[in-house]
Amino acid sequence: VSEEAYKPDSVTPALSGGMGQNSPNLLWEITLNFTDLQIVSNSLFLSPAPLPRFLSLCVQMGDRTVDQNGPMRVLVTGGTGLVGRAIEHVVKEEGGAREGEEWIFLSSKDANLMDMGETRAVFQKHQPTHIIHLAAMVGGLFKNMRANLDFWRNNIYINDNVLQAAHEVDAVRVVSCLSTCIFPDKTTYPIDETMIHNGPPHESNYGYAYAKRMIDVHNRAYHQKHGRCYTAVIPTNVFGPHDNFNIEDGHVLPGLIHKAYIAQKEGSPLVVWGTGTPRRQFIYSLDLARLFLWVLREYHEVDPIILSVGEEDEVSIKEAAEAVVEALGFKGQVTYDTTKADGQFKKTASNAKLLRYHPNFTFTPFKQALKQTCDWFVANYDNARK
Repeated sequence: VSEEAYKPDSVTPALSGGMGQNSPNLLWEITLNFTDLQIVSNSLFLSPAPLPRFLSLCVQMGDRTVDQNGPMRVLVTGGTGLVGRAIEHVVKEEGGAREGEEWIFLSSKDANLMDMGETRAVFQKHQPTHIIHLAAMVGGLFKNMRANLDFWRNNIYINDNVLQAAHEVDAVRVVSCLSTCIFPDKTTYPIDETMIHNGPPHESNYGYAYAKRMIDVHNRAYHQKHGRCYTAVIPTNVFGPHDNFNIEDGHVLPGLIHKAYIAQKEGSPLVVWGTGTPRRQFIYSLDLARLFLWVLREYHEVDPIILSVGEEDEVSIKEAAEAVVEALGFKGQVTYDTTKADGQFKKTASNAKLLRYHPNFTFTPFKQALKQTCDWFVANYDNARK
């Protein structure tokens, strides 16, 4: 198999003995001999070698998972957060669920995922076939700078417990959520999926970044030992309704929205922390949710995949602040507090791999998505997380 030929839908019919349907989007011609296949713990997988990077294409074969197109019981950890609520919207309001599927959205009230006993109990209760793992200790730049140890320890506990519990209930798929902050601080751009472990992350959030990197290590190890098809997505900066709009501890965009809202109410200047020069790619939570469903059903690599708008859609924090001002109709003065840290200057990510798999996906334009987010925040101000 050539290095470029890793389109899962192209491999699946051969792996299933010719019983599958050929993909209508077949992009490569595959020649596969049965000598290329290995059986590991009830999983049939193709692991071509030598390649310059880890690559495995999986089809589960246990009693529970022989029908890859059958109804799923999907457990979403962190189901009441920004991305969890977006997935719930897509599933329930946009018809994202298929007939017979069951979707369960967990919150921290259902189980403390830092505790293995509670994690195991909630997984045994629901017996999920598929898992979207979103639960994490998260926060913006300044919260990370204050609490790197907490971010490291708490996220390591959560991730280890969730993946082990998934394995124990024989879950077919786990899709975990990483972040572009996991990439090396000193790197070339654009960054891609092969560069995760090429150097230390930015010092401002190394605890969170290293903990998230370890999910990739977890996934590879579960695949190597148990044949599990667990993977991860790497979104860029996510924003949208149900975000955490806390000014001190939230991420940059919801923090700007909240500050601009207050400044408008009080007739005071909008103070943007930092110089405004760092650059970010922002992805709307509903777009990310739609892509999560695609990954859960159609993406069959253990290697992670970046979910992002294109490099050309990257904006500076100054441009983001100006877009917030426009969306909220803010008429006051905008100033920049350059005594505050900027954080990592940029982490421009390539979405080339996503476009190879899903070339027709359309992202919501940034200003349109931002206007919808601002409108939601204003309408739900009393109940929004802040």
